[in-house]
Parts: sequence; structure tokens; C-alpha cells
Amino acid sequence: MPLLYENKSDTEIQLMKDWAEVRQYVEKHFENKPDIQVCLFLIGVNEFGQIREFEKEEKQDLMHVGMCTLLLGEYYEYDYTDADGWPHFKEMKPMEAMFIKIQETFLKHKIVQYFKEKVY
Repeated sequence: MPLLYENKSDTEIQLMKDWAEVRQYVEKHFENKPDIQVCLFLIGVNEFGQIREFEKEEKQDLMHVGMCTLLLGEYYEYDYTDADGWPHFKEMKPMEAMFIKIQETFLKHKIVQYFKEKVY
């Protein structure tokens, strides 16, 4: 295990531990270890507030809801909820381009923060 932490900052190590904890929590409740996309989907479902079978397009919409939820206040603001219960958001500013690894770390941090605040 020490090799995983070699040349890592305390912040990076803490994120690795927190991300593992989120993944274990989701695996315990859904029997799958999630990746970022699955977490975005689950956050979207949580924010939508309805559990049912979703069509492919709805699953993509739920991932968008999850992403907007994570980026509330920085890049998106809540706009309204439509008659079917779907939350809608307005873009406040576009996200700056990031290298994929940096974007992945950014999203993991936001997902961990969401789970700590809203789930457990």
C-alpha cells in the first residue's frame, strides 16, 4: 500500500481514501463499485427524487443533473423544476478546459463532497 502514496501530497492521499470510501458505500448499497459516471447518475437520481426504470436518454439527463448539482454556485445555478419533476439549471460560466486527469480529480473531489454532505 505505501507505493500508492509515494510522491503524493496529503490532499491527494486524503482524496484517494475518501474516493475509496464513496465507492465502498455505493458498492454496499448497489452491489457495484462505481466509476465517476455511475456516481453522476446516482447523484442525478437522488436530486430528481424518483426511482424507476429510465430510458437511455433519461440516464444521460440524470448524469447532466448530477454534474450540474456538483457544479452549483461555480458554473451552474438552479433555474426551475418542470412539471415532470426534472430540475433545470442555467450555466453561469463555461468550465475551463482541463486535462482529463485534472478533470477526473476535480470531479472525484466534488463527488466526495456531495456524499459527505447529503448521503452519509
